[in-house]
Amino acid sequence: MTRYDRVPTNKEIFFGEEEIIVSKTDPRGRITYANDVFVRVSGYSEHELINAPHSILRHPDMPRCVFWLLWETIGKGNEIFAYVKNMAKSGDFYWVFAHVTPSFDPQGQIVGYHSSRRTPDRKAVEAAAGLYGQLLAIENKYEDRKQGMQAGIETVLKLLGDKGITYDELVFSL
Repeated sequence: MTRYDRVPTNKEIFFGEEEIIVSKTDPRGRITYANDVFVRVSGYSEHELINAPHSILRHPDMPRCVFWLLWETIGKGNEIFAYVKNMAKSGDFYWVFAHVTPSFDPQGQIVGYHSSRRTPDRKAVEAAAGLYGQLLAIENKYEDRKQGMQAGIETVLKLLGDKGITYDELVFSL
């Protein structure tokens, strides 16, 4: 099952504040490890998750420019924090506060990524959802998906530049 096979619902899934969703991926974003919380909340079996692209969880409400920024940051060897709306196998959704870090081999080369996701603050989710809705509207103005994503990227970078902050600082200000 791919993310394209599912229809989003309006039902939100929650997980405990003491729980952490953990996954690891290879450098291309294919899942190599999923903890039991990830398996339970996503609704996928471990077998379905392992070797699947992490984008299997991508909710259509998430602007592509946010993922571009995430990959741009971790691909340079830096960590990133982000609020992400994911879609479970059922089509239900769940919000996470994600911390994504690269994993390095002894020579300093990126060999994969590690992501820990916690229950997000609800006020921050509301703020993120508003921002993401604006970015998604910008992206959707274009028939060409690449042009739409580029317009979203330019909007995010302008917002950060105007505020004189990094994306992490924006995330922690929500």
